[in-house]
Amino acid sequence: MNNIFYITLIIILSFSQGISQVTPGGIQTNSILLYGGTLHIGDGKVIEKSAIGFKDGIIIKCVDIENNIIDTSNYDIVIDISGKEVYPGFIAMNSTLGLMEIGAVRATKDYQETGAFNPNSRTLTSFNTDSRITPTVRSNGVLLGQISPRGGIVSGSSSVMRFDAWNWEDAVVRSDEGIHMNWPKSRVAAKVNNELDIEKVKSKERNTKNEIYDFFKIAKAYAKKNSLTVDLRMEAMRNIFIAKKRLYVHADKVFQIKEIIEFKKEFNIEKLTIVGGKDAHYIPNLIAENEISLIVSRVHSLPSYKQSELDISYKLPSILNKAGILFCFDNQGDMEQMQSRNIPFLAGTAVAYGLPYEEAIKALTSNCAKILEINNYGLIAKGKSATLFVSQGDALDMRTNKIIHAYIDGRKIDLSNDQEKNYLKYCKKYGLDPEN
Repeated sequence: MNNIFYITLIIILSFSQGISQVTPGGIQTNSILLYGGTLHIGDGKVIEKSAIGFKDGIIIKCVDIENNIIDTSNYDIVIDISGKEVYPGFIAMNSTLGLMEIGAVRATKDYQETGAFNPNSRTLTSFNTDSRITPTVRSNGVLLGQISPRGGIVSGSSSVMRFDAWNWEDAVVRSDEGIHMNWPKSRVAAKVNNELDIEKVKSKERNTKNEIYDFFKIAKAYAKKNSLTVDLRMEAMRNIFIAKKRLYVHADKVFQIKEIIEFKKEFNIEKLTIVGGKDAHYIPNLIAENEISLIVSRVHSLPSYKQSELDISYKLPSILNKAGILFCFDNQGDMEQMQSRNIPFLAGTAVAYGLPYEEAIKALTSNCAKILEINNYGLIAKGKSATLFVSQGDALDMRTNKIIHAYIDGRKIDLSNDQEKNYLKYCKKYGLDPEN
């Protein structure tokens, strides 16, 4: 035990010496005016020359300066951003950022509980505001995130967090906003003693579905009565049946999506979102008819089937948009925490394959806010939170995305990170110009 203690202590001290965590921004005390930039509001509209004023974390003015005279003397800080692009803060959906730091170190993983049904498991208090990954993500304009659990059948509750805070209490925007569930997906013949045992696979799948239905029947019955005995799992499920909490069902295949639609009808679940939906392009109208929103699986993915179009993953957002489906982007997969910085470029690829540019911006901002029901975010408009950023160029293009100003609730945040510091360090060592 003593050896384990000292080894652990050495590891902690080694990490602490290398940590240079960015200090969270202070509360906005000065009124700020961003003047002259091209504004992407987040609702599909664009103002070519804008003026955005905010005070105490709230936007107090958002106008076209070609048609309005702005008195800059009313503001403590005036920043000329002519020639720059302004966007609402991007939102990382279905993310485990802040729940895992180093994949090879089990102690840094905190996104999954043991057991199959854990609706009362919460990501809220596990969120690590001191993650060294978060500053790299903010550098590309991703300022908020839906932090979600993994594993089991019912994984737990997700919460919406700010990516600049001292602790999880400061970070939370909306706590326990939805329950995540993984729909059975086997339907693949398994090998048992080197022979195909299809019936065994089908039986296991039927049993899992029966467990899900039984669990939801109990949860719905519990929600209808005021029990003297409190069941934490059932309490976590209660608000799903009265449309105060969203159910997120992780699934990709057509047969899964059809089964989920029947499940939604069976339990009269008003707010349901499918996470993944790789095969959604086969039945977009059916999804739209049943008022199901979609968090699109990582766009930079290979097709699911050999016969699929090679670029179908790139085209999927455009197909969903044409069908009138409310959707946004998901980056779940390998190294998803650090690759959250690439979420804007997933949208950029979708634009290259048919999705209108402003619709892509909506899928990173206001669409996310609608699904998460965080009405103060996702748009740059009077009365909304001053959570926004300024880029020197197109924020969806990795060649021009360079964030120069970013604010969360009006607080100016530090955009530096370890990668940038190392880049500048070695540029200086070899006498290189960092700008070229």
